[in-house]
Amino acid sequence: YDWTPPFVYEMGAKKIQIDLRGTEYHAYAPVWDDSIYIWAAKEFAKALAEKYDGDPRIEYIDVRTFGEWGEWHTSHMLGSVMPADSVLKDMLDYYASVFKKTQLVLPSNSFGDVYTHALDLGITKRDDGFIGIPGRPDTLLRAYNANLPTIAENIAGYKTMLANDDLIPGGTQKWTAERWVDAITTAHLTYYVLDQDNDCGYYFYKDNKALADSMSKVIGYNFTVTRAELLITAGGDNAASTAGKSAGTATGNVATNTLNITVKNTGVAPCFFDVYLVAEFVDSTGKALAQIGETVRIPKGTFKDGALQEFSFSGVVPAGEAKLATQPGVSVALSLYESDEAYKTGKNPTVRFDNDGLQENNKLLLHK
Repeated sequence: YDWTPPFVYEMGAKKIQIDLRGTEYHAYAPVWDDSIYIWAAKEFAKALAEKYDGDPRIEYIDVRTFGEWGEWHTSHMLGSVMPADSVLKDMLDYYASVFKKTQLVLPSNSFGDVYTHALDLGITKRDDGFIGIPGRPDTLLRAYNANLPTIAENIAGYKTMLANDDLIPGGTQKWTAERWVDAITTAHLTYYVLDQDNDCGYYFYKDNKALADSMSKVIGYNFTVTRAELLITAGGDNAASTAGKSAGTATGNVATNTLNITVKNTGVAPCFFDVYLVAEFVDSTGKALAQIGETVRIPKGTFKDGALQEFSFSGVVPAGEAKLATQPGVSVALSLYESDEAYKTGKNPTVRFDNDGLQENNKLLLHK
């Protein structure tokens, strides 16, 4: 129950003996608002930020400074008292001052003014009472409405939840497929810590494979192309050909290729990082031949769940150059990148469309 390094106490930080609720066991815990403990906790935050802020392997970091399991509560620690809201807000301020890139998260049991303060700092909320406690998904709506990702963790392991008594109030709800789906959609989840025990994920997926596969396309964002139209307008002879509807005619010794697409976010949340949308002509092997128009940046949090967005890519082919759109074996591919630099340096996209035609390199083949 106390992972405070011994040197913090050797420096003079206070600790107390606590009783563990419902047992005969005792443990020790820091005095949470002790000035030396607070100093050491901030030094830890500073060191953590220096090493990991902006690390692409890390999606978010909990501010785990106070309470049982670092979750900002002392519900099983009789004799331990959480510090005043002013102390909690001060710690959030400090974390926000040293973490400039990686998403910070307020742990499960902090509510009220502290929750409001966290949202004002851009710190989102995680809840670990999922499925077991009625109404907990609703507590994440404040973060969703603040345009921040929401995070959840089941209240217990999968097998434990199947055996819950389902007596409310005073008990814990059972896991059911209906409750699982409702919790995910109500909270507009971006991240989900599925289970707590090392074999729970196996049994959960074994029992619920079809449902898990379908919901994996719902949690967070899910981009689906619903319409694609390539317009090829030839110049010189005023003739026009299209791979969709007619685009009219053009004059001069040029050809214009215009790709119009509609994309829907069929997930339950926005995408909380910038994505870069690229359209290309590719050959029969999938190798890029030429970009169509310019790269489109979609700022984080702007492509809302359930929304449709239309994009257009237009490129002019000067006279004398090959009109790739009309060449045998040439197709159109769409790609989503996490940075413009990733595209320019020839890396494969890491964000996928949810459509048939997705290639091994994560590019979506639209037109053959």
